[in-house]
Amino acid sequence: MANERLRAALLERGASVAELAEAIAVDPKTVERWITKNRTPYRKHRLAVASFLKTDETYLWPEALTPQQVAAASESEIVTLYPHRWAVPRDAWGRLFAQAEREIGVLVYSGIFIAQDTGIMRLFAEKASAGARVRILLGDPDSAEVAQRGADEGLGDGMAAQIRTALVLYRPLLRVDGLEVRLHRTILYNSIYRGDDQLLINTHIYGKFAADAPVMHLRKVLGGDMVSMYAESFDDVWDSATPVES
Repeated sequence: MANERLRAALLERGASVAELAEAIAVDPKTVERWITKNRTPYRKHRLAVASFLKTDETYLWPEALTPQQVAAASESEIVTLYPHRWAVPRDAWGRLFAQAEREIGVLVYSGIFIAQDTGIMRLFAEKASAGARVRILLGDPDSAEVAQRGADEGLGDGMAAQIRTALVLYRPLLRVDGLEVRLHRTILYNSIYRGDDQLLINTHIYGKFAADAPVMHLRKVLGGDMVSMYAESFDDVWDSATPVES
């Protein structure tokens, strides 16, 4: 059976077999065998292919890595762990988004501390204008999930009120091409803040404010799957969310 994932990744990248072979210094016939005969390359070649195609080794050859290899690579994706969101240095949020060139994402219920930061909001608009994709996911203030989270945190209707305030603050940005805001109706186990291949993951703890819960700083490492897992979760929520019109 052919390796259709590798074939599709080449097509998506707009690269030929010959170009891939030249980039990683192998014979084009070798690359052909990887595709048509589903041969598994040596690890150094798998990493080189994944880097060239800007995808994950585990996606192209899911059976090639042992659980121990995946675990070791995933552990390397952890940059640091903060015991509370309020312990994250203020400039860490700005650096996460400022360094992004392709993708900025925010998945929260209200994320009011982001919406009220005029510097970050201006940065979102600048990044979108420069060609980055900026996606903001807020909780639907009329949803049962938001009501439950408000009750869990002891905020009552305060959670929905924060979201409505955030929507007011985001509305001027909706005129910027490349910046989108959607409303979701999902139970959030984590809030996700993305800048390209780096993430800040704010866990949620029952009965505690999000600001008091831990935050993981993750950076994508070839062979690891934690960043990819959270990015896929973000995309799943995005696909089911409702666009906010300008």
